[in-house]
Formats: sequence, C-alpha cells, structure tokens
Amino acid sequence: MDRAGEKLKRARERLKLTYRDVEQASQKIAARHGSDEFVIALSRLADIENKGTVPSVYRLYTLCAIYRLDFDEVLRWYGVPRDQLASEALHTGLDATHLVQVGPNDPLTIPASLDREIDLNRTTLLSHLVRNWGKAAFRFLNGLDLRQYRYGFIGLEDWSMYPILHPGSLVLIDENRRKIASAGWTNEFDRPIYFLEHREGNVCGWCTLDGGRLLIQPHPGSQQAAYSFAWPAEIDVIGQVTGVAMSLDSRKRRHGRTATGPAKSQNPRDKAGALHPEP
Repeated sequence: MDRAGEKLKRARERLKLTYRDVEQASQKIAARHGSDEFVIALSRLADIENKGTVPSVYRLYTLCAIYRLDFDEVLRWYGVPRDQLASEALHTGLDATHLVQVGPNDPLTIPASLDREIDLNRTTLLSHLVRNWGKAAFRFLNGLDLRQYRYGFIGLEDWSMYPILHPGSLVLIDENRRKIASAGWTNEFDRPIYFLEHREGNVCGWCTLDGGRLLIQPHPGSQQAAYSFAWPAEIDVIGQVTGVAMSLDSRKRRHGRTATGPAKSQNPRDKAGALHPEP
C-alpha cells in the first residue's frame, strides 16, 4: 500500500507543481486565514513526501486546497476514517444522556454491530447512530432539515419517561420549539416533552416554569421524584421531542430494576448541589 506522503507527491507532480509553487501558494492561504500554521516550508514538504512526516491539520488543509483533494479522502490515507466518527462515538461508553453533534453535510455511517461492552446507559443527545437500530430506523431522517433538528439517545438506564420513552430510544428534537408550554394538552401523550442540557449532562422530561425555577417532571411510572433548576442560569432547553424510534421490548434491560423498587434515577441533583428537590 502506498504511503500517504507518496500519494501527496503524485498529486503534486500531476499538477506540475514545484516545492516552491506549493510554498508560495501556502503562504497566500496563510495570509487569508491570518495564521502561519497553514504555511508549508520547502523542507517540511520534503519530509511529508519522503520521510513519512504527518502534516498538522492546518497543513493538511493547505495541501488539499492546493492539490484539489478531498479532505476526508486524504484523512483516510493517514488512517483516519472520518465517516466512522459516529460509530467510534458509540464505542466510548458514556453514562449520561447527551447530545452528539452532526452537521448537515456530515456522513452518517451506521455500525453493523458494536462490542457488547459498550455502555449506553445514560441519556444522550445524538446526531450519531445507535447500535440497536441499524439503518432502518434512520430512514426517518431523510428529507429533514438537520439545521433545525437534533437527535438524542435515551440512556439504557434512563427510565425517567417510561413507558412513553423507553430506555434506548432515539428521539428527534425540534430546536425551534424551546418555549415551555403551560397548557394545550389533554393527556400525557399530548403533553410536550423537552430535551435539556445542564452542567452535568442532559435530561428529558415534562417541564413546568415556576417563577425563577424550571421543574423537571419524570413520568409517574418511573417512580422518580421531580426536581428543579434555577432558570435560565442552570439549564438550557435544547428543544421539544417531536419524534421517537424505540424498541417495545425493554425486558432485556429490566434486570437493573426491581419489581417493586424505584428505577435508577436520572436526577442530576445527586451530583449537582445547586439542584433542588421538589416536595
């Protein structure tokens, strides 16, 4: 297999560019960005092509611009598959519910399978993908404006909105619906559910504004107590949950709950002293 440096050298030679041409072009790019990090000196370019020196992200950007190369493809030459970023994120076990950033042009690669050791116990804000769903569950993303919507993962140990939202659910979040509604629903299924972010992570639930505090209300079936934050200093509303993909079989994950005992709390007041339990 050809080294990345050799491929870059061939790309330069195809364009009939000398080392001096590349250096001068890099200086212009650096001037436009106001940073010498983009400059590629003659000796550095020689080391990149012949000695296997790995360019910085700035110089890699410069080379791709000058050689008209696809940045993601060149990253793959160096063994960095950016299209697998979503999959790699799932290999990092995070206990808390959280958001995951995915831009409107970012690739969405779904892993066929992930190690059983992965811990997805905590609710997470996603724009990446979840192992249990495969490609089928993400077809509902087609045609959606990713600049308006974000995606959250309900942790495998987060029973706070069960049975409306099962642990392991993937939720669609509309960032344009951030205002907390105080009326307008007739039953619990119509009541808006919000995805929120605080300094300890993310939570998902019904919300009520009471003066200067935002009350987070879990579903009664979760057997979890309500809790509150100072509003808006301690918590942000990411948006309203407007869609969900979930498995109806939660039995495999119920071993963490007892038949009569309360579910494991997602209440962040256990870690954050500034949070106040409600009576």
